[in-house]
Amino acid sequence: MKKSIVTFFLVMMMTIASAEENPFFKPFDRPYGTAPFNEIKLEHFEPAFDKGMEEHKSEIDNIASNSAAPTFANTIEAMEYAGDMLTRVSSVFFNLLSAESNDEMMEISQRLSPKLSAHSNYINLNANLFERVKSLYDNRNSLGFTPEQVRLVEKYYESFENSGATLSSEDKEKYRTLTMELSKTTLEFGQNVLKETNAYEMLLTDESDLAGLPKSTIDAAEAKAKSKGKEGWMFDLTGPSYSAFMKYSSRRDLREQLYMAYNTKNVKGGEFDNSENVKKIVNLRLEIANLLGYESYSDYVLKNRMAKSAEGVFGLLDRLAEAFGPVARNEVKDVQNFASEMEGKEIEVMPWDWSYYSEKLKDSRFGVNDEMTRPYFELENVKKGVFGLATQLYGLQFVKNPEIEVYHPEVEAFDVLDEKGEFLSVLYTDFHPREGKRSGAWMSSFKGQYIKDGVDSRPHTTIVMNFTRPTETEPALLTFSEVNTFLHEFGHALHGMLTRTNYESLSGTSVYRDFVELPSHFMENWLKEKDYLDKFAFHYQTGDKMPEELLQSIVDASNYNVGYATLRQLSFGFLDMAWHSLNQPFVSEASTPIRDFETKAMERVQLLPVINETCMSTSFNHIFSGGYAAGYYSYKWAEVMDADAFSLFKENGIFDKATADSFRRNILERGNTEEPKKLYKRFRGREASVDALLERSGVKK
Repeated sequence: MKKSIVTFFLVMMMTIASAEENPFFKPFDRPYGTAPFNEIKLEHFEPAFDKGMEEHKSEIDNIASNSAAPTFANTIEAMEYAGDMLTRVSSVFFNLLSAESNDEMMEISQRLSPKLSAHSNYINLNANLFERVKSLYDNRNSLGFTPEQVRLVEKYYESFENSGATLSSEDKEKYRTLTMELSKTTLEFGQNVLKETNAYEMLLTDESDLAGLPKSTIDAAEAKAKSKGKEGWMFDLTGPSYSAFMKYSSRRDLREQLYMAYNTKNVKGGEFDNSENVKKIVNLRLEIANLLGYESYSDYVLKNRMAKSAEGVFGLLDRLAEAFGPVARNEVKDVQNFASEMEGKEIEVMPWDWSYYSEKLKDSRFGVNDEMTRPYFELENVKKGVFGLATQLYGLQFVKNPEIEVYHPEVEAFDVLDEKGEFLSVLYTDFHPREGKRSGAWMSSFKGQYIKDGVDSRPHTTIVMNFTRPTETEPALLTFSEVNTFLHEFGHALHGMLTRTNYESLSGTSVYRDFVELPSHFMENWLKEKDYLDKFAFHYQTGDKMPEELLQSIVDASNYNVGYATLRQLSFGFLDMAWHSLNQPFVSEASTPIRDFETKAMERVQLLPVINETCMSTSFNHIFSGGYAAGYYSYKWAEVMDADAFSLFKENGIFDKATADSFRRNILERGNTEEPKKLYKRFRGREASVDALLERSGVKK
């Protein structure tokens, strides 16, 4: 008995000590308030979330029960500044859940999901709190608010309205149940995709299976096999591995095998099958939209987007499909004819053939392919080129800071300074794939920007990618596409780093989904400019500049298969809108109807044969777990604006400082402080026109 008591007290003391040592329980004391990753342990997260929610709830209760008449300061600003600890732990946890996850973190996220949904609903469905916000919203134009304050009041009101604040008590309870279930299901969807992606391996042990593959791809596959303690060459479903094999392998049977593995993810049955989750998510979203008075989920989402309605979205998708359709179909014919000539017999180009034969045709037509350009895109040089573009346009400096702790040894942290040498932001970079990191590329932040008590609290921004790894014999040599992705995510990062707003809820990338992709797409334009490539495309061994002919070939080939690429992107937009424009629940007894629904949604822009076993929806993270529901069209919407915006640089000079300053002041710094159309018009002098995109793509002269 005595031993049990002693043990009990020891456990209690350890628990108290652990709580005192929890790094989330107080503001971070690292440089610029960055996260102390070296101290953070898995066991810290749940106690910090619990305590953070408890503190936030208390702050919200104080605001809601305030007997004083609502003012901007005692209601809106008070809400804006509440929940410090919850913000700290959330930003770290959910960034790591995407970039450095494991089974235990996924289990924690499953336990947290209903708690966080309940906490969000506690705030959004608080009648007293909503009444205070509503009174300010109703009188927002007569209370002497600044335009930014008006915008923030509107954002809070819309958030309450969109979250069920106007519902009856009975419907509020229903809303709580639905949103908690939706949160849990979308989380499970994304985790299933990651788990099934990580589970697949194609190990080759016969050298003949490597036919057609370049040395860089073979070396990377050998290194991957060694890292798993295996002999041979390993390929998987991560971006660099999958893309390289599909582009270069002359083994059609193995291309088909890898293609089928990639495109049947989460639809083959078993524990990671997402078929039921797809149905559940679209039906839950529809039920929530109906509860809030909308016929479809897209109606609910799009009212607060630039597109405004499903008609606005379909109008853009249809116009682009009409403009690029003939071009795309001619491109497919060209590749089909080339493939038949290459093989000496008539063959039907299947989806697993497209990358292979189209790359061969590109090489034949323009004398350029990824393996020719890869030696000139060594990652360190590319970093200098990407950072250097921000220096030339905006005067930014990037200084590596080893004092800032990182969450993985491969991650680097930089101080970002403005043209006067003043601190602007921390930038974390994380370039290579690994287990625990989801596929794709993204920008996020560990801390947003805001001004409080006259102090500009600057952001901590991160860009995460899945680029080709270095091998035992070569550094990381990127493909043209990977460099393009780097510029894209860096454009998002600039949007986050350069922001200058008073309130974090309006800062940086906290803008409409169909506006947020403008700064990212915009940065991609420079990669097709010879004057820019000449600044950093040096051979990693000799230091020689990329030859003039190769540079010109890149520029000449920049619109190669632009029609095919456009229709492929449009197909994703049509699929997204089909799922989220439903006005009746989706009902099916098996996974096959999901495939049928998908095929019908994309048939207008389908260019290659449909393979019955494949299904995109069950692994379509963007729309089922990534925040792009009824919003995937935004990539094309923003592309119209980015082409139009860059056309001004083409007129004035691609490094013109005055034009860059205008883009910075009117777009990058302003966040969500005004309607995006106003911001864009202030920069461009008019609304965006689709003509620049058609001209850039060679569709219109």
